[in-house]
Amino acid sequence: MSTQSSTPPLSLTERRKLATQLEIARAAAELFTAHGTDGTTAEAIAGRAGVALRTFYRYFRTKQDAVGPLLAVGGDRWRALLAAAEPGAALPDALRTAISEALAVPDDAAADGLRQTRGLLRAAADDPALRAVWYRVNQESEEKLRPVVAELAGARHLEVRLAAAAATAAIRIALETWAGTDAPVTGPGSPADLATRCLRELMGGAGPLPRPESTA
Repeated sequence: MSTQSSTPPLSLTERRKLATQLEIARAAAELFTAHGTDGTTAEAIAGRAGVALRTFYRYFRTKQDAVGPLLAVGGDRWRALLAAAEPGAALPDALRTAISEALAVPDDAAADGLRQTRGLLRAAADDPALRAVWYRVNQESEEKLRPVVAELAGARHLEVRLAAAAATAAIRIALETWAGTDAPVTGPGSPADLATRCLRELMGGAGPLPRPESTA
């Protein structure tokens, strides 16, 4: 696959900033899950993350914004898995494989990450600001997914946008549905199971995307 869409490596300073943001995000998620957003302050999040309050506000405008980097991690991982798909692979198959691998639970850390997402989505049910962060993360993920789909499919047109929207919606709906249940992290009713079912329903038997006709 072409590497034209690959991004340059991050500098040490950028990596440190991202690490700090993710540490704050994890602290916010833990507190939101335990106490809800109303019972959590920015000061408490900063204290749990071991940073100054001014550092918190350097990165985030509100306490709900703080969980954005954590919610985005899964999308980053599954886009990378899709980008690594074999050239010429049928797009629906490549999407299903990447989603299944991204939502797999190979260890306790992955299981804890999914349970943390469940806690956040449950907290978001009563917090419009937290729901807005979740929807924003999904919209940004869909936009980032389009060039990956376009490169894999060898085209840039309406069908690419539809495929990116369907894949993003499949994961979002699966996680929201799972969060409303007590289903386990693996097996029937798990995020991976629900997401592949959602994608199958949304994309049906779609095959390779058609290439746009030449205008020459």
